[in-house]
Amino acid sequence: MSGLLRMGGWIDAFRPAEGNPPQALGAFFRWCLKGSWGQLWFSGLLSAMAGVTELVSAVVLGWLIDAAVNGDSATFFTDNARLMIWAAAFYLIMRPLAYAASSASVQITLGPNLLPLVLSRLHRWTLGQALTFFDNDFAGRIAQKQMQAARAVTDVVTESINTLFFALASVIAAVVYLLAVDLWIGLALGVWLAVYLVLIRVFIPLVRENSAARASSRAMVTGQVVDTITNIKTVKLFAHAAFEDRVALRAMEVFRDRSLEYGVIAAWFRLALMALAGVLPVILIGGTLLLWQDGRATPGAIAAAGAISMRIAQMTGWVSFTLMTIYTSVGEVEDGMRTLSAPHALTDAADAICLPRVTGEIHFDQVSFAYGRDRGGVSGIDLTIKAGEKLAIVGPRGRENRLWSRCSCGFTTRRKGGSRSMAMTCGP
Repeated sequence: MSGLLRMGGWIDAFRPAEGNPPQALGAFFRWCLKGSWGQLWFSGLLSAMAGVTELVSAVVLGWLIDAAVNGDSATFFTDNARLMIWAAAFYLIMRPLAYAASSASVQITLGPNLLPLVLSRLHRWTLGQALTFFDNDFAGRIAQKQMQAARAVTDVVTESINTLFFALASVIAAVVYLLAVDLWIGLALGVWLAVYLVLIRVFIPLVRENSAARASSRAMVTGQVVDTITNIKTVKLFAHAAFEDRVALRAMEVFRDRSLEYGVIAAWFRLALMALAGVLPVILIGGTLLLWQDGRATPGAIAAAGAISMRIAQMTGWVSFTLMTIYTSVGEVEDGMRTLSAPHALTDAADAICLPRVTGEIHFDQVSFAYGRDRGGVSGIDLTIKAGEKLAIVGPRGRENRLWSRCSCGFTTRRKGGSRSMAMTCGP
């Protein structure tokens, strides 16, 4: 257990970013993930190894069937003891370990670390923006885009490793095996894959375009709702409930429309995929049966081709919808990148130097203020603001007001006056 937990420390989840976030998608991904690439490639290798075991499973099945067809049932186990031992070791030990290693690498090392790595970098950059950046946008929308972009980058990486590396290794191994059985069977699988890639090329850009629009509309809904609730006092005093309701519903309606468009694309995509997936078993199993009829393939090869075709046909739906998820996340990353990677409006000059420490202080000696009236207001303010202290008045009028002061030495408190005021001053 402790060994698995140590895998979570292979990536520094809070490593600061280097430089400014780029505004090009590939460069933005590299900026977000810098410092984790070694572990990403290692996880991809483990996923590919797990994918190869799918092909090996079909091949071992073919060997066992050939041994059964060509052997004597009375002495089958004694004649094929070594094959049986290797088959049992593969299915019971090697294959589970390959899957476990791949899963642990993604679920323990990548998943828990990538999101805080990306989110912390985006958050640090956003905090450095000028106040106008926040004045010109919804606070809820900015926060939503930070979370959305960080989650989307994490999803792109983990889904790519979990699915694309796995599927690519499985397909490459299947092509190699079928080419060894017969050149034409291998070429048939290659043609099928080419048609599959064309189908992906048609639908995926539609998904990516829709996902960017859907992410933007989702962030707008969050921004409307969060900012309305955050500023509820202002809304209650100066706004109109019906107007706020209309604005929120309009944002929700746009998000609903984008979601409906995504549903239509997904439905057509699934229909095309299932039709194409049904072609593969016909090609591979039918072709291998013809080879068997001519004496160029064994019954085990037929079984292996059938297992491979069914597995790849099943993977087409899984891989394709994972690709849709990945490109949906890519669209969300693009949407967040356009908002969050804006250059800082207020930056230091190239020759800027650190200002020297201020050594002066401010002293209020029996200060009074009555708002231009003869009575009321405040009087007798006696306060010293030392170098390095920061002050702010916190609390609504009519309740206890606190005067906070802060410096590098920390906070100490001192009550002054009645229950309506408290002075907070730093210690020496």
